[in-house]
Amino acid sequence: MRVFRRFTAPAILFSALLAAPVGTAQAATAKWPGDPAVAVADAAGFFGENLSGLSFAGADVLWAVKNGPGTLYRLVRTGSTWGPDPANGWSSGKALHYRDGSGDPDTEGVVATPDGVFAATERDNDGDGSMLKVLRFDTTSSAKSLNAVAEWDLTDDLPAVDDNGGFEAITWVPDAFLTAGGFLDEHRKAPYDPAAYPGHGTGLYFVGLEDTGKVYAYALDQSGGGFTKVATISSGFPKIMELEFEPATGRLWSVCDDTCSGKTATLKLTGGKFTVAATYARPSKMPNYNNEGFAIAPSCSAGRKAVVWADDGNDGDHALRSGALSC
Repeated sequence: MRVFRRFTAPAILFSALLAAPVGTAQAATAKWPGDPAVAVADAAGFFGENLSGLSFAGADVLWAVKNGPGTLYRLVRTGSTWGPDPANGWSSGKALHYRDGSGDPDTEGVVATPDGVFAATERDNDGDGSMLKVLRFDTTSSAKSLNAVAEWDLTDDLPAVDDNGGFEAITWVPDAFLTAGGFLDEHRKAPYDPAAYPGHGTGLYFVGLEDTGKVYAYALDQSGGGFTKVATISSGFPKIMELEFEPATGRLWSVCDDTCSGKTATLKLTGGKFTVAATYARPSKMPNYNNEGFAIAPSCSAGRKAVVWADDGNDGDHALRSGALSC
C-alpha cells in the first residue's frame, strides 16, 4: 500500500530540485584525458563479434559478456593481454540462461558488485520483442552454463523501445557514496535513504537504455523480482552503450559507441543529481570502433590507471583494447 504524507518546506525544496532541468553535455568536447594510443589486449580471433560489456573485479580479473549467444567470461591478465581463466570451467566462457533455465539472454552489460555479478539484457535471442531484465549469476559454480539465481523484469517500468534498443549498460553505486552526496530519491521526493528499501543490498543499480540515452537508478530486492526506480538521469548522449562508476573520483562515466564517434562523458553528483561535468573524445590514435564495453581498473600505477574497451565489431580480429587514463 502506498502511503502519502504531507510534506513540509524542505520537501517542497526537494520537489523543486527534482523538477529542475537535467544537465546535458553542452560544453565543447575535450581531448581524451589519458594516453592517445591504445593496444590490442586479446588473442586474435578468440571472442569474435558481440563482446559488449566489461567490469573489473580486481587489478587482474575482468568480467566480460557477449550478447549473442549470451556468454559470461572471467578474464585474467597475463602481461598486457587478457584471456579466459583456465580454472573452474571458464576456459571458453559460460553460456547464460534465465532463472528457469530457458532462453538465450542478450547480455549487453555486466558489473561485479558486493552482491554478485549482474548482467543487463535487452531481449531473449530465442524470441521476439523487448525484454529488459537484470540477471544475477552465481560465478562460483563449476557448471559450463549458468542459470540466473535472481531476475528482475523492468520492461513495463520503462519506456517502450525496439527489441535491439534496450539495456546496453549497467553499473553499481554504493549507498555510502549516494548518501554522502545527498542523492535525491525521485520516487520518495526526498534525500535517498537506503533504509527505505529493505533487502536491496548496499547500493543502487544504474542501467542505461540505448534508445532513450537515459540512465535509470534502481533499488533491486536481492531476493529477486522486486524493484523501485529511484531516479532518471541524462547520460549526455542520444544513445548509451556503457556505464562505469569510478569510486576513486566519484565520477559516473557514460559511453557512446561509434554512433557518437566513441565519446565518453563524466557525470558528477552535484546538488543531489548526477549531471554531465565533461565530455571527452576517444583517444586520438584509436579508430572509431564499435566500442560497447568500457572498464576502468581499480587502482593507479605511475600516475596512470588502466582502461579496457570491448569492440562489438571485433575489428581486425580483436575485441579488446587497452589504454590509460590519467589519475
